[in-house]
Amino acid sequence: MANHKSALKRIRSNEAKRLRNRYQHKTTRTFIKRLRSTSDKSEAQELLKTVIAMLDKLAKRNIIHKNKASNNKSKLTKLVNSL
Repeated sequence: MANHKSALKRIRSNEAKRLRNRYQHKTTRTFIKRLRSTSDKSEAQELLKTVIAMLDKLAKRNIIHKNKASNNKSKLTKLVNSL
């Protein structure tokens, strides 16, 4: 157990950040699955904008690696263009 007040606070804040990051990451994965399953091009293009913004935000906050975000955006864009 932590002995200092600041260490206890750090434990609490880390847990809150972990839960927030986990929620954002899971939400993004859900949107990616929704985008992959859609067959309507106009709907997919709108969803792609949202997903790209979400991936950029995750990469900016170091929740995922920037190259992973870039690879996902590239693959999803190719998928939408092929519809």
